[in-house]
Amino acid sequence: MTTASPPRPYPGDVRVLVTNDDGVFAPGIRALAGALARAGHEVVVIAPAQDCSGFSAALGPLHVTGKIDFERERIDGLDVPVYAVTGPPALCVFAACLRGFGDPPEMVASGINLGANTGRAILHSGTVGAALTGLNFACRGLAVSQVVGEPQQWDSAAAVAAALVGRAADWPDDVVLNLNVPNAPVEGLGGLVPAALEGGGTVRSALIEREAGVLEWHLPDRRAAPREGTDNHWLAKGYATVTPVRGPGAAHVSLEALTSVVSDAIAEAEELSA
Repeated sequence: MTTASPPRPYPGDVRVLVTNDDGVFAPGIRALAGALARAGHEVVVIAPAQDCSGFSAALGPLHVTGKIDFERERIDGLDVPVYAVTGPPALCVFAACLRGFGDPPEMVASGINLGANTGRAILHSGTVGAALTGLNFACRGLAVSQVVGEPQQWDSAAAVAAALVGRAADWPDDVVLNLNVPNAPVEGLGGLVPAALEGGGTVRSALIEREAGVLEWHLPDRRAAPREGTDNHWLAKGYATVTPVRGPGAAHVSLEALTSVVSDAIAEAEELSA
């Protein structure tokens, strides 16, 4: 891996909320929280009590129940506060940013997810969704994922993530960084590169079959080669990738261009309701 320049210091130790979507006892969260704690940051783990993969930024029926159930837990080898929440990762971030667990975080670090989160399929990722939820509260966010392998080398993704957090003062304020790391030793990585999102991702390339009221999800044996410069392209070459991602917001289009569409829609609605 290429030698990096010395980090610009972040103003004081960062209060980092570490969460994930694989569940509070998943090995990836222990590696990430441990690396950040050893780097001198103030770490609190608030994560789902169960696997919530694919929940995106869902909060669950909070508006119905008005309650968020949680329990204090302990993760072996980790000397930081740990809370297991009955709900998805975005709910964990939501509660923490509203001071449900003390002082709100300055940063959300979500992961380490088992399996890469690449392409436009990150829309469905609970790992990315949690980080984007923090962005709604003006928290810098880092979503961390690692390619599946055997054995899983969690320390590599944790080390790259900790290095990025140490440079958080240089991040743009209005984005989440989506980090994907090959399953390889740090010294075996090709480097860390900025990358564009692949156009599809696993969701777009999936095949679905219908049988007896059941939908079965299959991935094809062969998939098209990733477009050059994208996250999947660089991962396949052994590089860790980082992609800036923005949360929801109004699209930058001319409102005047929508005038005729809106007018026609209103007129049609009036006719249908007459």
